[in-house]
Amino acid sequence: MKLKLVYLLVFTVLISCGNTNKEKTKAQQKLANANPVEAEVTKDGYQKAYFASGCFWCVEAIYESVKGVKESISGYAGGTGKNPTYQNYGNTGHAEAVEVIYDPEVVSFKTLVEVYFASQNVTQKNGQGPDKGREYRSIIFYQNPSQQKIISEKIEALSKEYNQPIAAEVMPFQKFWKAEDYHQDYKKKHPENAYVQNVSIPRFNKFKRNFPSELLK
Repeated sequence: MKLKLVYLLVFTVLISCGNTNKEKTKAQQKLANANPVEAEVTKDGYQKAYFASGCFWCVEAIYESVKGVKESISGYAGGTGKNPTYQNYGNTGHAEAVEVIYDPEVVSFKTLVEVYFASQNVTQKNGQGPDKGREYRSIIFYQNPSQQKIISEKIEALSKEYNQPIAAEVMPFQKFWKAEDYHQDYKKKHPENAYVQNVSIPRFNKFKRNFPSELLK
């Protein structure tokens, strides 16, 4: 009995991989109306895309399973403060996000958007699964009008399938802050972690079952 109580306590602590619950500020509303920033293409010709959808441990692993994605990096985006850390990112309005580095000749931005919505509860506001709070909110970032159009068309199509509003915010990309090293590839490095076992892996497996296998590695 004591062992069960200890496990439940540990699981309760680990089941959420963030720390705050801040409402949208006027500064963030201003940010939503800013002009988008184009991320630099890598020296190898890879492009970058940015998504927030709950815990970045989960999202990072999902995107790295897609053909054409070279790497997915955990970090923070969508806020107004500088140099956010895991201890304070929610206080400055950031959400846990990922930077997806991909080969546009293998996978399109449109497919990355399909991955985004196929891997989450599209109607859950301010969180995904057990992770609740604005630091876990869904945000899909665009860098140009073409990307914005792709996102808008996908949300419009999804809106016809659900009786509830699509929860993802659509924001112009401004800046991505890389998270601490210990967050990178967390699912891969810590398969025994209680959160990974009970949240990340089930979410990842559900995504793989529902997404076209020919698009996965």
